Amino acid sequence: MQKLTNSLQSLLRLSRRGFSTTTTSSSSDKIVASVLFERLPVVIPKIDPVVYAFQEFSYRWTQQYRRKYPDEVLGKSDARGQGDYQIDYIPAPRVTEADHKNDKRSLQRALDRRLYLLLYGASYGSSEGKPVWHFPEKVYETEETLRKCAESALKSVLGDLSHTYFVGNAPMAHMVIQPTNDMPDISSFKRFFFKSQVIATNSYNVGKCEDHVWVTKDELMEYFPEQAAFFNKMIIS
Repeated sequence: MQKLTNSLQSLLRLSRRGFSTTTTSSSSDKIVASVLFERLPVVIPKIDPVVYAFQEFSYRWTQQYRRKYPDEVLGKSDARGQGDYQIDYIPAPRVTEADHKNDKRSLQRALDRRLYLLLYGASYGSSEGKPVWHFPEKVYETEETLRKCAESALKSVLGDLSHTYFVGNAPMAHMVIQPTNDMPDISSFKRFFFKSQVIATNSYNVGKCEDHVWVTKDELMEYFPEQAAFFNKMIIS
């Protein structure tokens, strides 16, 4: 029994040594925290024609077998709330001026879709520091957690986080970037994506970039054609 115990302790020490060696060898890889900053739909999306047809059929079918009330009861309910006043309600248009102008720098567009913030400027891993389209990001350094790093990345762009909400503490996805011919001097690194949402505002003073856009999921794929399959699975809209 004593020999068996000693053998198990030896195996445990070897496994710990092997684990620490693996961790040390990969510790040189850079980690980048990126933020998928989204604005949720402002208006209810239009109902699909198939769904509308089913709802219409369901309503008519229900009307055939609904409970019928006496006319005097229905008359009282119809007269309730009537008076001399009249309210003229005009709904706001679903298509805004930003939609007509195709102003992608405005949050007042595509009100029935989710919008995502993209920045144009220097990004970690871009060849020769050339400006590219990317999400708000920051290389992980000494932050307490990776989420803190993501918050710092978004704060550096917006100035403050008073109108933002981070969804969860863990990243929603990650990808490994390998060296290419355009950036042979940069070793492989991992990019972790965190989700944050717009809260109680319709405009931001986006800084520290040459340009920015608010795009839908379909439009976002046009900016990242090589990673379109990855973002199509990551973003649910």
